[in-house]
Amino acid sequence: MSPNFSPLSQSPNQENMKSSLLTLTLLSPVAAAVAVGAEAPKKNKKVQDREHPNVVIIYADDLGYGDLQCYGAKGVETPNVNRLAAEGIRFTNVHAVASTSTPSRYSLLTGGYAWRRRDTDIAAGNAGMIIKPGQYTMADMFKHSGYATAAIGKWHLGLGDKTGTQDWNAPLPSSLYDLGFDYHYIMAATADRVPCVFIENGSVANYDPSAPIEVSYARNFPGEPTGKDNPELLFNLKPSHGHNQSIVNGISRIGYMKGGGKALWKDEDIADSITSHAIDFIKTHSNEPFFLYFATNDVHVPRFPHPRFRGQSAMGLRGDAIVQFDWCVGQIMQTLDELGIADNTLIILSSDNGPVVDDGYQDQAEELLGDHKPAGPFRGYKYGAYEGGTMVPAIVRWPKGIKPVGESDVLMSQIDWMASLGALIGARFPQGSAPDSQNRLGNLLGTDSTGRPWVVEQSANHVLSIRTGDWKYIEANDGPDMVTWGAKCETGNSSTPQLYDLNVGLYEQDNVALQHPDLVFEFETLLRQLRASAAAR
Repeated sequence: MSPNFSPLSQSPNQENMKSSLLTLTLLSPVAAAVAVGAEAPKKNKKVQDREHPNVVIIYADDLGYGDLQCYGAKGVETPNVNRLAAEGIRFTNVHAVASTSTPSRYSLLTGGYAWRRRDTDIAAGNAGMIIKPGQYTMADMFKHSGYATAAIGKWHLGLGDKTGTQDWNAPLPSSLYDLGFDYHYIMAATADRVPCVFIENGSVANYDPSAPIEVSYARNFPGEPTGKDNPELLFNLKPSHGHNQSIVNGISRIGYMKGGGKALWKDEDIADSITSHAIDFIKTHSNEPFFLYFATNDVHVPRFPHPRFRGQSAMGLRGDAIVQFDWCVGQIMQTLDELGIADNTLIILSSDNGPVVDDGYQDQAEELLGDHKPAGPFRGYKYGAYEGGTMVPAIVRWPKGIKPVGESDVLMSQIDWMASLGALIGARFPQGSAPDSQNRLGNLLGTDSTGRPWVVEQSANHVLSIRTGDWKYIEANDGPDMVTWGAKCETGNSSTPQLYDLNVGLYEQDNVALQHPDLVFEFETLLRQLRASAAAR
């Protein structure tokens, strides 16, 4: 930060895939083409000549800055993501809005800071809709601009009108239809939370009337086993902390569930299922503009990748889950290539927050890390206020509109992607929508190296931080130093303000707040003004 910089001068504005297919996908693009004797796919001229691109957001779960090979990962190979980066821009200074899932996803899809709302913490599986039908979303933006829209994979933003009142045995009265998505095939929350069924267009997919579904986060149902009382039934994964309630597929979860029958997912098949549905959506809409929000689950607990990925890394289940994620990316890329629409499809790959190692299951993720650093060079993990909680990988590829420029260190926040993509497609925004999203399209496309002057980050306990190009400020908070429910993650809490000079190191070790009271005051004032602007709305 230059001496004349003032942060206050800027306004915040279903089937399993065959192992032979896996083998081809994991080969280099050239080797794969040679192996099958295939010629380069013909380009779809209709799509190629269209002004506006298709848009695919691949949003990983708990994937850390250092978890991909092109970001320096050890013990795991990610050739498909590597190819994506080689053909586009690999960003090294992109921040999720929060260090946990629900608030990051809320902010990405609405362009508004989640901390402005009290109901955006990590959502239970039976949470009511956190994004309200009256809010203008990224999907609304694309739909109103003539795009077909879909959300496939992890949702974790609530369903139905009100928490705990959903009837999972009938169509939900409100769902993603009301948020601008033409099609959805989603997990209500996360894989470690009930209900363990997919929701397709507002109803339980493959619903089994012989096994009606009941869900509760308050009490168990009579006669239903739990991980706590029936550990002998945990034939796939056992909990290390928490995660000891209802058992599905030999894995105990958070929350209680009864029924489901044939609709219950198998964890090892989740990646195949969501990827096949994503491919089907792309194929169905290959001749019209489409927006796909593809939210994977692989790296989030319980990590239970398909057997064909087992042993593909040196890090056990967590590393193998990263390999599985890379396969999902490769399948999307291969589909776009085969349809001849890759050139005019903008892909954004990123993650909802930083990594966590032991997050509740005995999967040896911690013991098998070796030299691998999930958060790369940064301090902290998921849940916390340090950079490791919100610094995430981000790769953008659009062959027609972006020249491969290698690496970009421009400071960027995911909250700006709604306004930026809106500018790209010429969208019109209703007054008051995307209130915190700024148009930083030039940053996203690599044509403007002037980054945001600052980004706001949120930890799990609502502590806010300000990150600039040179400084990291964390507001004072009297909470505990470590997460209290089991995960070995620093919170970043301190009873006094923290200020770190990022030119000295990226590890946030030396608090220099006392040496720079003027900067501390400026950052405190900025946060106070941001909060005041929220209260005035």
